[in-house]
Amino acid sequence: MNRAERSKILTGMIAAAAEAGTKVREMAASGVVTRSKPDASPVTDADEAAEAIIERHLNTLLPGVPMIGEEAVANGSRTKPGSTFFLVDPIDGTRDYIAKRDGYTVNIALLIEGTPVLGVIYAPAMGELFAGGADGAYRWPLVPGINVENVPEEKIRVRTPPKNLVACVSFSHLDSDTTAWMKKRNIAETIKVGSSIKFCRVAEGKADVYPRLAPVSEWDIAAGHAILMAAGGSVRAPDGTPLHYGKKKDDYEVTSFIASGGMAF
Repeated sequence: MNRAERSKILTGMIAAAAEAGTKVREMAASGVVTRSKPDASPVTDADEAAEAIIERHLNTLLPGVPMIGEEAVANGSRTKPGSTFFLVDPIDGTRDYIAKRDGYTVNIALLIEGTPVLGVIYAPAMGELFAGGADGAYRWPLVPGINVENVPEEKIRVRTPPKNLVACVSFSHLDSDTTAWMKKRNIAETIKVGSSIKFCRVAEGKADVYPRLAPVSEWDIAAGHAILMAAGGSVRAPDGTPLHYGKKKDDYEVTSFIASGGMAF
């Protein structure tokens, strides 16, 4: 897959995220139906509608390439990731979405040989869309319903780490191990924000590190991983080893990771 082909695919992924984000924003205004999944986490009809929109786009974009979607997996999907596959979280931060907070996102990533190579994150309530690939990472101020082609993009890059570091952490899932990790580093400020937007804050130079020393699912982080890498950052296990995606036998779980900008931890 050459650079031109990846650019075309990323454009299609952006269109998928934009349409899905517009749909969930519309459904939030009219009210959504919520229920609990087997693991007790919430899911709404908006999650499922968004995943269907994204799947339609991706099937047209790369026919035959499997899509591993959070809701399909929760419903017992037997789809297996291949050497090339998509990871999708139609609404990352469903609890924020249900509570009508702004910090939810639509996440789409393309992976090759277990590594995220393209990623899109759209936060429709914040009016921000981020994408990253071989040509770098970009941000668009995108209001739902507006064509992204009519909005000028801004190229983003991780910043040179300052003396006093800024960390992004979970708004609702900050755990004791992550807190202990930060206490051992020169963290001067923490920004609490929901969903995958934390990766984007590091990618655009508003924070320096996003540590997570608690389990998370691959679809929660793959798009952010691709965007941060495209912006000059890295996402690794706490011991410095690379993350590998597509671990169906492990229920697509990532036990922990450190997402950083311009420095190693």
